[in-house]
Amino acid sequence: MTDRTPSPAPSLAPLLSDEGQALLAALRDHDPAQELALATRLRRDHPAELVSAALAQARLRQRAVAKFGERDAYRMYFTPHGVEQATRTSVAAHRAGRFRDIGLRDSGPARITDLCCGVGGDAIELARAGFAVTAVDRDAVTCEIAELNVRTLAPDAPPATVVRADVLTYDLAAAPAPDALFIDPARRGGRGRIFDPEAYSPPLSWAVEAVRAVGAGGIKIAPGIPHELVPGDFEAEWISDGGDVKEAVLWHHATGPGAGPGAGPGPRSGPGTGPGVITPGARRATLLPAGLTLTGRGLPDPPVRKVGRYLYEPDGAVIRAHLVAEVADELDGGLIDETIAYITADERRLTPYAVAYEITDVLPFNLKRLKALLRERGVGILTVKKRGSPVEPEELRRRMKLQGRESATVFLTRVAGAPTMLLGRPA
Repeated sequence: MTDRTPSPAPSLAPLLSDEGQALLAALRDHDPAQELALATRLRRDHPAELVSAALAQARLRQRAVAKFGERDAYRMYFTPHGVEQATRTSVAAHRAGRFRDIGLRDSGPARITDLCCGVGGDAIELARAGFAVTAVDRDAVTCEIAELNVRTLAPDAPPATVVRADVLTYDLAAAPAPDALFIDPARRGGRGRIFDPEAYSPPLSWAVEAVRAVGAGGIKIAPGIPHELVPGDFEAEWISDGGDVKEAVLWHHATGPGAGPGAGPGPRSGPGTGPGVITPGARRATLLPAGLTLTGRGLPDPPVRKVGRYLYEPDGAVIRAHLVAEVADELDGGLIDETIAYITADERRLTPYAVAYEITDVLPFNLKRLKALLRERGVGILTVKKRGSPVEPEELRRRMKLQGRESATVFLTRVAGAPTMLLGRPA
């Protein structure tokens, strides 16, 4: 949720005027494809700069609906980078809940400093959860937006403070000192996504030491981070929303439940192992919107076995957290290949951590044979899933020349090392 590049946007003041507010209200449901004609008409009655600013903000709000929902998005303000990098409301609310559950202080609102706050998506939810928030970003317009967004969407929360500063030089020891940090380093540069955590801004190693110095906090990271880069005194949580992996967070609480020597990966079922507990060394997968959490038990990799009647596709957060073994154990299943995260079993069992498919055909990879089979069965709607195959789904559908009313799902994958096609349907 951070904007580490200078924002080209002007001050919000013109948009906050009565004229600007009226324009934004009128543009709420405008069609971006008709903007040229709309702008020409509006400029007859309004200053050209104000019209341009209102149209740009209206576009950003429409894009933001997917992350913030209509109720919040149309009351917020954004920069282009802010929309792209902001944390969606469901994830930010989950994270704020974890901060609340770990118990940062016995009395009064705990103080959380949100470093690299961007347009305030996380600061809003932290404030709504009852925290006294200090939000820090180095861009002036971004800070102006964050302050307005938090004040508008969390009016009854403890007073929030927005500070314009470089987080690398910001004095965390200055009073009032935070009880915890949340850090959202920039993971995009001039050439796109940054994959090296030490190339984040600020670097991951700096963020880790900052959280350790305060004693508690969370660091938002890319979900593809190698597990060996997770510090041993931090817990790693991968979060999906609606089946799509959104992010990962490194958690630390030096004095909280489960912290301390000897607290590492192990069974996580029972008192003291719920979603609020931060356990050093643990790996966790959280599925939103249900809020279900799976934590590792240190199980060995599942055995490879023959494809059974059912195939299970684990949630992406489960795969990223390396918890496929935990799901396979729950399903009494095995892997179809030692390098492929598909689980197979002979019986169907309900699990929130994987989607089940009933397999009807197991075929060696042969597109001509697949085409003939689909035509024979009248399949006109084909869902293509792949893991471990170079074939692109759109290219496959084009070559199949589908006709018919039936539907099917095909998995392009490997089974015991051999390229294979699995045909089936959702169970």
